Amino acid sequence: MATIKPFTINVSQARLDDLRERLAKTIWPSTIEGQSYGGPALAQLQDLTRRTLAFDWRKKEAELNALPNFVTDIDGQNIHFIHVKSKQPGATPLLLIHGWPGSIVEFLDHIEPLTNPPKGAQAFDVVIPSLPGVGFSGPTKDVGWNNLRIGRAFIELMGRLGYAKFALQGGDAGAIIGPEIGRLAPDKVTAIHLNAATIGFMPMGPVSEEEAATFTPAEKQRLAVMQDFMRVKFGFNLLQSNQPQLVAYAISDSPAGLMAWMTQLMDPSEVGERFVTNFLIYWLTDTAASSIRLYYENAHDPGAWAPKASSGVPTAVAVFQDGDIAIRRYGEAANNIVRWTEYPHGGHYAAMTVPQDWLADVREFFGGLRSKS
Repeated sequence: MATIKPFTINVSQARLDDLRERLAKTIWPSTIEGQSYGGPALAQLQDLTRRTLAFDWRKKEAELNALPNFVTDIDGQNIHFIHVKSKQPGATPLLLIHGWPGSIVEFLDHIEPLTNPPKGAQAFDVVIPSLPGVGFSGPTKDVGWNNLRIGRAFIELMGRLGYAKFALQGGDAGAIIGPEIGRLAPDKVTAIHLNAATIGFMPMGPVSEEEAATFTPAEKQRLAVMQDFMRVKFGFNLLQSNQPQLVAYAISDSPAGLMAWMTQLMDPSEVGERFVTNFLIYWLTDTAASSIRLYYENAHDPGAWAPKASSGVPTAVAVFQDGDIAIRRYGEAANNIVRWTEYPHGGHYAAMTVPQDWLADVREFFGGLRSKS
Protein backbone atom coordinates (compact mmCIF):
# COMPACT_ATOMS: atom_id res chain seq x y z
CA MET A 1 0.00 0.00 0.00
CA ALA A 2 1.29 3.46 -0.89
CA THR A 3 2.56 5.38 2.11
CA ILE A 4 1.33 8.82 3.08
CA LYS A 5 3.54 10.45 5.69
CA PRO A 6 3.04 13.56 7.83
CA PHE A 7 5.37 16.34 6.80
CA THR A 8 6.90 19.16 8.83
CA ILE A 9 8.48 22.20 7.21
CA ASN A 10 11.89 22.87 8.74
CA VAL A 11 14.12 25.27 6.84
CA SER A 12 17.66 25.31 8.18
CA GLN A 13 18.96 28.49 9.80
CA ALA A 14 21.95 28.31 7.47
CA ARG A 15 19.58 28.56 4.51
CA LEU A 16 17.86 31.61 6.00
CA ASP A 17 21.19 33.26 6.79
CA ASP A 18 22.38 32.64 3.23
CA LEU A 19 19.24 34.31 1.87
CA ARG A 20 19.77 37.39 4.03
CA GLU A 21 23.38 37.64 2.92
CA ARG A 22 22.50 37.32 -0.76
CA LEU A 23 19.75 39.93 -0.51
CA ALA A 24 22.00 42.33 1.38
CA LYS A 25 24.67 41.98 -1.33
CA THR A 26 22.34 42.31 -4.32
CA ILE A 27 24.01 44.04 -7.24
CA TRP A 28 21.31 46.27 -8.70
CA PRO A 29 21.22 46.96 -12.44
CA SER A 30 21.75 50.41 -13.85
CA THR A 31 18.62 52.30 -14.87
CA ILE A 32 17.64 55.33 -16.90
CA GLU A 33 15.17 57.66 -15.25
CA GLY A 34 11.74 57.50 -16.81
CA GLN A 35 12.46 54.31 -18.79
CA SER A 36 11.64 50.82 -17.50
CA TYR A 37 12.89 48.73 -20.46
CA GLY A 38 10.35 46.16 -19.30
CA GLY A 39 10.27 44.37 -15.99
CA PRO A 40 9.65 45.74 -12.51
CA ALA A 41 10.88 49.12 -11.41
CA LEU A 42 14.11 49.22 -9.42
CA ALA A 43 12.35 50.86 -6.47
CA GLN A 44 9.76 48.07 -6.40
CA LEU A 45 12.41 45.34 -6.25
CA GLN A 46 14.38 47.19 -3.61
CA ASP A 47 11.20 47.51 -1.55
CA LEU A 48 10.51 43.78 -1.98
CA THR A 49 14.03 43.05 -0.80
CA ARG A 50 13.53 45.16 2.33
CA ARG A 51 10.21 43.47 3.03
CA THR A 52 11.77 40.04 2.61
CA LEU A 53 14.65 40.90 4.94
CA ALA A 54 12.12 41.99 7.57
CA PHE A 55 9.87 38.95 7.03
CA ASP A 56 9.55 36.49 9.91
CA TRP A 57 9.87 33.14 8.17
CA ARG A 58 9.82 31.18 11.45
CA LYS A 59 6.40 32.64 12.25
CA LYS A 60 5.11 31.74 8.79
CA GLU A 61 6.70 28.31 9.02
CA ALA A 62 4.81 27.69 12.28
CA GLU A 63 1.54 28.81 10.65
CA LEU A 64 2.07 26.43 7.76
CA ASN A 65 3.01 23.58 10.11
CA ALA A 66 -0.22 24.14 12.04
CA LEU A 67 -1.97 22.78 8.96
CA PRO A 68 -1.97 19.03 8.22
CA ASN A 69 0.87 18.64 5.71
CA PHE A 70 1.72 15.32 4.10
CA VAL A 71 3.98 13.80 1.45
CA THR A 72 3.66 10.70 -0.66
CA ASP A 73 5.57 9.19 -3.57
CA ILE A 74 3.62 8.98 -6.83
CA ASP A 75 5.19 7.83 -10.07
CA GLY A 76 8.66 8.22 -8.55
CA GLN A 77 8.07 11.81 -7.46
CA ASN A 78 7.64 13.27 -3.99
CA ILE A 79 4.24 14.99 -3.79
CA HIS A 80 3.50 17.40 -0.95
CA PHE A 81 -0.05 18.37 -0.05
CA ILE A 82 -2.24 19.91 2.61
CA HIS A 83 -5.34 17.89 3.52
CA VAL A 84 -7.97 19.43 5.78
CA LYS A 85 -11.20 17.53 6.38
CA SER A 86 -14.42 19.27 7.30
CA LYS A 87 -16.19 18.34 10.51
CA GLN A 88 -19.52 18.69 8.73
CA PRO A 89 -21.15 15.56 7.32
CA GLY A 90 -21.49 15.22 3.57
CA ALA A 91 -18.52 17.44 2.77
CA THR A 92 -17.44 17.50 -0.87
CA PRO A 93 -13.83 16.47 -1.57
CA LEU A 94 -12.24 19.45 -3.37
CA LEU A 95 -8.85 19.37 -5.09
CA LEU A 96 -7.32 22.86 -5.37
CA ILE A 97 -4.63 23.25 -8.06
CA HIS A 98 -2.30 26.25 -8.21
CA GLY A 99 -0.30 27.56 -11.15
CA TRP A 100 3.08 29.22 -11.84
CA PRO A 101 4.57 31.19 -10.17
CA GLY A 102 1.91 30.44 -7.57
CA SER A 103 1.85 27.81 -4.85
CA ILE A 104 -0.25 26.48 -1.98
CA VAL A 105 -0.15 30.09 -0.72
CA GLU A 106 -2.95 30.96 -3.15
CA PHE A 107 -5.46 28.93 -1.15
CA LEU A 108 -4.36 29.35 2.48
CA ASP A 109 -6.99 31.95 3.36
CA HIS A 110 -9.76 29.73 1.97
CA ILE A 111 -9.12 26.56 3.95
CA GLU A 112 -11.17 27.62 6.97
CA PRO A 113 -14.19 29.07 5.08
CA LEU A 114 -14.32 26.04 2.78
CA THR A 115 -14.03 23.40 5.50
CA ASN A 116 -16.07 25.28 8.10
CA PRO A 117 -18.62 27.34 6.15
CA PRO A 118 -21.58 29.33 7.46
CA LYS A 119 -24.78 27.46 8.16
CA GLY A 120 -26.44 26.37 4.93
CA ALA A 121 -23.31 26.66 2.78
CA GLN A 122 -21.59 23.66 1.22
CA ALA A 123 -18.67 22.22 3.21
CA PHE A 124 -15.54 20.77 1.61
CA ASP A 125 -12.66 18.48 2.43
CA VAL A 126 -9.78 20.36 0.82
CA VAL A 127 -6.69 18.83 -0.75
CA ILE A 128 -4.02 21.33 -1.84
CA PRO A 129 -1.00 19.73 -3.53
CA SER A 130 2.20 21.48 -4.52
CA LEU A 131 2.78 20.89 -8.22
CA PRO A 132 5.63 18.45 -8.92
CA GLY A 133 8.79 20.54 -9.05
CA VAL A 134 7.32 23.34 -6.93
CA GLY A 135 7.91 24.06 -3.26
CA PHE A 136 7.72 21.17 -0.84
CA SER A 137 7.06 18.67 -3.63
CA GLY A 138 10.76 19.22 -4.28
CA PRO A 139 12.62 19.32 -7.57
CA THR A 140 11.41 16.90 -10.21
CA LYS A 141 13.69 13.88 -10.49
CA ASP A 142 13.10 12.90 -14.11
CA VAL A 143 11.73 14.26 -17.37
CA GLY A 144 8.17 14.20 -18.58
CA TRP A 145 6.27 15.97 -15.82
CA ASN A 146 3.78 17.65 -18.11
CA ASN A 147 0.13 18.51 -17.46
CA LEU A 148 -1.09 15.02 -18.33
CA ARG A 149 1.35 13.27 -16.00
CA ILE A 150 0.52 15.71 -13.20
CA GLY A 151 -3.16 15.04 -13.80
CA ARG A 152 -2.64 11.30 -13.43
CA ALA A 153 -0.64 11.84 -10.25
CA PHE A 154 -3.38 13.97 -8.69
CA ILE A 155 -6.04 11.39 -9.57
CA GLU A 156 -3.88 8.81 -7.81
CA LEU A 157 -3.48 11.16 -4.83
CA MET A 158 -7.23 11.58 -4.41
CA GLY A 159 -7.68 7.81 -4.63
CA ARG A 160 -5.07 7.24 -1.93
CA LEU A 161 -6.97 9.63 0.30
CA GLY A 162 -10.08 7.49 -0.13
CA TYR A 163 -12.03 9.76 -2.46
CA ALA A 164 -13.71 7.76 -5.22
CA LYS A 165 -15.24 10.98 -6.54
CA PHE A 166 -14.14 14.58 -6.11
CA ALA A 167 -14.55 18.11 -7.42
CA LEU A 168 -11.67 20.36 -8.41
CA GLN A 169 -10.76 24.01 -8.76
CA GLY A 170 -7.80 25.44 -10.62
CA GLY A 171 -6.32 28.68 -11.85
CA ASP A 172 -3.51 29.44 -14.30
CA ALA A 173 -1.74 26.08 -14.84
CA GLY A 174 -4.45 24.60 -12.61
CA ALA A 175 -7.00 25.73 -15.19
CA ILE A 176 -5.18 23.60 -17.78
CA ILE A 177 -4.49 20.59 -15.54
CA GLY A 178 -8.06 20.60 -14.17
CA PRO A 179 -9.78 19.89 -17.51
CA GLU A 180 -7.09 17.27 -18.27
CA ILE A 181 -8.04 15.48 -15.06
CA GLY A 182 -11.67 15.65 -16.14
CA ARG A 183 -10.80 14.01 -19.45
CA LEU A 184 -8.65 11.37 -17.76
CA ALA A 185 -11.24 10.45 -15.12
CA PRO A 186 -14.73 11.71 -16.03
CA ASP A 187 -16.20 9.00 -13.81
CA LYS A 188 -14.35 10.40 -10.78
CA VAL A 189 -14.55 14.17 -11.28
CA THR A 190 -17.98 15.49 -10.32
CA ALA A 191 -17.45 19.12 -11.31
CA ILE A 192 -14.72 21.59 -12.30
CA HIS A 193 -14.36 25.27 -11.39
CA LEU A 194 -11.76 27.40 -13.17
CA ASN A 195 -10.39 30.91 -13.09
CA ALA A 196 -7.42 32.48 -14.87
CA ALA A 197 -8.15 30.12 -17.76
CA THR A 198 -5.86 30.47 -20.78
CA ILE A 199 -4.98 27.51 -23.01
CA GLY A 200 -8.23 26.02 -24.28
CA PHE A 201 -10.13 29.23 -23.53
CA MET A 202 -8.39 31.65 -25.90
CA PRO A 203 -7.72 31.87 -29.65
CA MET A 204 -4.52 30.08 -30.56
CA GLY A 205 -3.93 32.08 -33.74
CA PRO A 206 -4.84 35.40 -35.35
CA VAL A 207 -8.43 36.55 -34.98
CA SER A 208 -10.00 37.91 -38.15
CA GLU A 209 -11.67 41.30 -38.17
CA GLU A 210 -14.97 39.59 -38.94
CA GLU A 211 -14.72 37.32 -35.91
CA ALA A 212 -13.50 40.10 -33.61
CA ALA A 213 -16.49 42.19 -34.67
CA THR A 214 -18.79 39.61 -33.03
CA PHE A 215 -17.04 39.92 -29.64
CA THR A 216 -18.65 41.68 -26.70
CA PRO A 217 -16.89 44.82 -25.43
CA ALA A 218 -15.46 42.78 -22.54
CA GLU A 219 -14.19 40.10 -24.94
CA LYS A 220 -12.58 42.75 -27.15
CA GLN A 221 -10.79 44.08 -24.09
CA ARG A 222 -9.54 40.58 -23.21
CA LEU A 223 -8.35 40.06 -26.77
CA ALA A 224 -6.43 43.33 -26.59
CA VAL A 225 -4.89 42.33 -23.25
CA MET A 226 -3.87 38.96 -24.69
CA GLN A 227 -2.37 40.52 -27.83
CA ASP A 228 -0.44 43.05 -25.75
CA PHE A 229 0.84 40.31 -23.44
CA MET A 230 1.98 38.20 -26.37
CA ARG A 231 3.75 41.21 -27.88
CA VAL A 232 5.41 42.59 -24.74
CA LYS A 233 5.60 39.98 -21.99
CA PHE A 234 5.59 36.55 -23.65
CA GLY A 235 9.38 36.31 -23.63
CA PHE A 236 9.36 34.52 -20.26
CA ASN A 237 7.19 31.78 -21.76
CA LEU A 238 9.41 31.33 -24.79
CA LEU A 239 12.49 31.00 -22.61
CA GLN A 240 10.89 28.61 -20.11
CA SER A 241 9.44 26.53 -22.95
CA ASN A 242 12.73 26.24 -24.83
CA GLN A 243 15.67 27.15 -22.59
CA PRO A 244 14.61 26.72 -18.96
CA GLN A 245 18.12 25.82 -17.84
CA LEU A 246 19.42 29.12 -19.19
CA VAL A 247 16.98 31.00 -16.96
CA ALA A 248 17.61 28.59 -14.09
CA TYR A 249 21.20 29.73 -13.51
CA ALA A 250 20.03 33.27 -12.79
CA ILE A 251 16.90 32.63 -10.74
CA SER A 252 18.52 29.85 -8.70
CA ASP A 253 21.47 32.04 -7.69
CA SER A 254 19.91 35.45 -7.15
CA PRO A 255 16.88 35.85 -4.86
CA ALA A 256 16.30 39.35 -6.22
CA GLY A 257 16.44 37.89 -9.71
CA LEU A 258 13.83 35.29 -8.84
CA MET A 259 11.56 37.93 -7.32
CA ALA A 260 11.87 40.05 -10.45
CA TRP A 261 11.12 37.05 -12.67
CA MET A 262 8.00 36.21 -10.65
CA THR A 263 6.60 39.74 -10.93
CA GLN A 264 6.07 39.09 -14.63
CA LEU A 265 2.85 37.28 -13.71
CA MET A 266 2.27 37.95 -10.01
CA ASP A 267 2.01 41.63 -9.09
CA PRO A 268 3.22 42.23 -5.51
CA SER A 269 1.05 45.33 -5.23
CA GLU A 270 -2.03 43.16 -5.81
CA VAL A 271 -1.33 40.12 -3.64
CA GLY A 272 0.45 41.86 -0.76
CA GLU A 273 2.35 39.83 1.84
CA ARG A 274 1.44 36.62 0.05
CA PHE A 275 4.00 37.49 -2.63
CA VAL A 276 6.87 37.26 -0.15
CA THR A 277 5.59 33.99 1.32
CA ASN A 278 5.15 32.57 -2.17
CA PHE A 279 8.63 33.67 -3.22
CA LEU A 280 10.19 32.16 -0.09
CA ILE A 281 8.54 28.80 -0.70
CA TYR A 282 10.28 28.65 -4.08
CA TRP A 283 13.62 30.00 -2.86
CA LEU A 284 13.94 28.01 0.36
CA THR A 285 13.12 24.71 -1.41
CA ASP A 286 15.49 25.28 -4.35
CA THR A 287 12.65 24.78 -6.82
CA ALA A 288 13.01 27.89 -8.97
CA ALA A 289 14.66 25.80 -11.71
CA SER A 290 12.44 22.73 -11.53
CA SER A 291 9.24 24.76 -11.44
CA ILE A 292 9.79 26.27 -14.88
CA ARG A 293 10.45 22.88 -16.49
CA LEU A 294 6.68 22.45 -16.66
CA TYR A 295 6.66 24.91 -19.56
CA TYR A 296 9.32 22.95 -21.44
CA GLU A 297 7.61 19.61 -20.86
CA ASN A 298 4.27 20.88 -22.18
CA ALA A 299 5.83 22.75 -25.11
CA HIS A 300 7.52 19.52 -26.22
CA ASP A 301 4.47 17.31 -25.76
CA PRO A 302 2.58 17.08 -29.09
CA GLY A 303 -0.52 15.92 -27.24
CA ALA A 304 -0.66 19.15 -25.25
CA TRP A 305 -1.54 21.10 -28.39
CA ALA A 306 -3.82 18.54 -30.04
CA PRO A 307 -7.57 19.29 -30.18
CA LYS A 308 -9.32 18.18 -26.99
CA ALA A 309 -12.62 16.43 -26.55
CA SER A 310 -14.98 17.50 -23.80
CA SER A 311 -15.00 15.29 -20.71
CA GLY A 312 -18.67 16.07 -20.18
CA VAL A 313 -17.90 17.11 -16.60
CA PRO A 314 -19.94 20.18 -15.56
CA THR A 315 -17.56 23.13 -15.66
CA ALA A 316 -17.78 26.66 -14.31
CA VAL A 317 -15.51 29.49 -15.42
CA ALA A 318 -15.04 32.70 -13.46
CA VAL A 319 -13.49 35.51 -15.49
CA PHE A 320 -11.94 38.38 -13.55
CA GLN A 321 -11.60 41.26 -15.98
CA ASP A 322 -8.41 42.85 -14.68
CA GLY A 323 -6.25 39.90 -15.62
CA ASP A 324 -8.16 37.06 -17.27
CA ILE A 325 -8.46 36.50 -21.02
CA ALA A 326 -10.93 33.59 -21.30
CA ILE A 327 -13.55 33.89 -24.04
CA ARG A 328 -16.50 31.54 -23.79
CA ARG A 329 -16.81 30.44 -27.42
CA TYR A 330 -13.28 29.00 -27.35
CA GLY A 331 -13.76 27.26 -24.02
CA GLU A 332 -16.96 25.59 -25.17
CA ALA A 333 -15.09 23.65 -27.86
CA ALA A 334 -13.67 21.20 -25.31
CA ASN A 335 -15.50 21.85 -22.04
CA ASN A 336 -19.04 21.30 -20.78
CA ILE A 337 -19.52 24.86 -19.54
CA VAL A 338 -22.63 25.15 -17.40
CA ARG A 339 -21.75 28.40 -15.62
CA TRP A 340 -19.84 31.44 -16.88
CA THR A 341 -19.45 34.42 -14.58
CA GLU A 342 -17.73 37.67 -15.50
CA TYR A 343 -16.43 40.15 -12.94
CA PRO A 344 -15.42 43.74 -13.72
CA HIS A 345 -12.34 43.46 -11.47
CA GLY A 346 -10.15 40.85 -9.81
CA GLY A 347 -7.00 39.91 -11.67
CA HIS A 348 -5.18 36.70 -12.53
CA TYR A 349 -4.76 35.56 -8.91
CA ALA A 350 -8.35 36.14 -7.87
CA ALA A 351 -8.18 33.79 -4.87
CA MET A 352 -5.77 36.33 -3.34
CA THR A 353 -6.80 39.62 -4.95
CA VAL A 354 -10.59 39.34 -4.59
CA PRO A 355 -10.92 36.43 -2.12
CA GLN A 356 -14.58 37.01 -1.28
CA ASP A 357 -15.67 37.02 -4.93
CA TRP A 358 -13.60 33.92 -5.67
CA LEU A 359 -14.97 32.09 -2.63
CA ALA A 360 -18.58 33.05 -3.38
CA ASP A 361 -18.27 31.84 -6.97
CA VAL A 362 -16.81 28.51 -5.86
CA ARG A 363 -19.51 28.03 -3.24
CA GLU A 364 -22.38 28.98 -5.52
CA PHE A 365 -21.26 26.64 -8.29
CA PHE A 366 -20.57 23.51 -6.29
CA GLY A 367 -23.44 24.17 -3.87
CA GLY A 368 -25.86 24.70 -6.75
CA LEU A 369 -24.85 21.45 -8.42
CA ARG A 370 -25.26 19.56 -5.15
CA SER A 371 -28.76 20.97 -4.58
CA LYS A 372 -29.82 19.76 -8.03
CA SER A 373 -28.51 16.23 -7.53
